[in-house]
Amino acid sequence: MSTINELSNLSGRVSIITGATGHLGKVISETLAELGSDLILIDRPKSDFSSITSDLKQRWGVKVESHSCDFELPNQRKELISSVISSHKELNCLINNAAFVGTSELSGWNVPFEQQTAETFTRALEVNLTAVFDLAKGFSAILKNSKGANIINIASIYGMYAPDWDLYEGTAMNNPAAYGSSKAGLIQLTRWLSTQLAPQVRVNSISPGGIFRNQEKEFVKRYEAKTPLGRMATEDDLQGAIAYLASDLSKYVTGQNLSVDGGWGVM
Repeated sequence: MSTINELSNLSGRVSIITGATGHLGKVISETLAELGSDLILIDRPKSDFSSITSDLKQRWGVKVESHSCDFELPNQRKELISSVISSHKELNCLINNAAFVGTSELSGWNVPFEQQTAETFTRALEVNLTAVFDLAKGFSAILKNSKGANIINIASIYGMYAPDWDLYEGTAMNNPAAYGSSKAGLIQLTRWLSTQLAPQVRVNSISPGGIFRNQEKEFVKRYEAKTPLGRMATEDDLQGAIAYLASDLSKYVTGQNLSVDGGWGVM
């Protein structure tokens, strides 16, 4: 029987993390590096990879490379896939973390439903769903020939549940239709891929609850009141789920959506 240390050890493996320079991307990268995985970090053009890359190399002694890619652009996704495949014989883990989350300044996004636009809706689907399809398809052959191969898609509780609009009342915050719709599609794509790529590649998703990022105080208060564990998530709360699904600790787990939401979904 294998030990827990053996099952969680990712030494000699290679993992891709998209959205790697963001809040959650950094934690995912740290988690996999601590377990011994070499890393391929992906994020938008002009992202600052330098400090992250040097820190990961110094702290964990793993190999780290970085690539820029605008996931809204199919040609850049195609170039990324080709570049990685040409320089790597194995790819053991693909974590689709990059997401279109918009901003309050984006036209057709953080506005009432009647003002949300099909153009912005389509942009969100392109990054949150179509790009994941492209990467999974493009890397499927190399994943199938790699040890312990798996894909982890970062979804959301809003891919599972409708928004509670009382949370947003009296705030400048919103919950655009495109975000939840794309994340719901991502959860179903996870299930579809888990049967399509079996038995060589496991495919699972993680649905985080709301992560605290200095949201408006009234929203935070209401959100925490609806959560059994009494608080919003932090990025660190995702470490265990990432370590579990990326490693052989979950070698008989596929097609699952793991909620890391402090119990939100049971209320």
